[in-house]
Amino acid sequence: MAARGNLFIVSAPSGAGKSSLLSALLKDAPADMQVSVSHTTRSPRPGEVDGQHYHFVSIEQFKALIADEAFFEWAEVFGNFYGTSRRVIEDTLARGIDVFLDIDWQGAQQVKALMPEAIGVFILPPSKAELERRLTGRGQDSSEVIAARMAQAVSEMSHYDEYDFIIVNDEFEQALADLRVIIGSQRLTRASQCHTHNDMLDDLLAD
Repeated sequence: MAARGNLFIVSAPSGAGKSSLLSALLKDAPADMQVSVSHTTRSPRPGEVDGQHYHFVSIEQFKALIADEAFFEWAEVFGNFYGTSRRVIEDTLARGIDVFLDIDWQGAQQVKALMPEAIGVFILPPSKAELERRLTGRGQDSSEVIAARMAQAVSEMSHYDEYDFIIVNDEFEQALADLRVIIGSQRLTRASQCHTHNDMLDDLLAD
């Protein structure tokens, strides 16, 4: 019998490489791992698909979902709202699927309050200079927006100590390997293994 899935909270300042790491992790991932698709009121970026990257909704629709207590967590970031469906997360975990929440520290605090066993992973850039280089290299934002994101990044990174694991994304492949180690370690905990191999353990310990 498969154990209940693990809930992973993955946070990082914009430009640290969080989305790229999750994308690479799940590119050839088994069916028992998936990223939660959040709701957001921001406009789609080039290449983003509704229902695949986010559920894009209006502010009015988002506030109606808040009123219905439909979100596991929600937050306002840079004037836009982001939220995670409570029902979808619970149903997915119950099927033994590991779920990854791509959310900020505000959302992480809400999730931890409701589900303390959730595993928090914070992605850090190797330096401020490298973070600014990555943000500038996107070519999507003005210098004013980048300056605001850099200031926000310092505030976000100050919450690193609220997470269980920290990954420094200097060399991408190493950071990806570190993320895989964290996932594997959670699947090997005593509670997870006892659930998965209950019959085997009973047999091994039988007189």
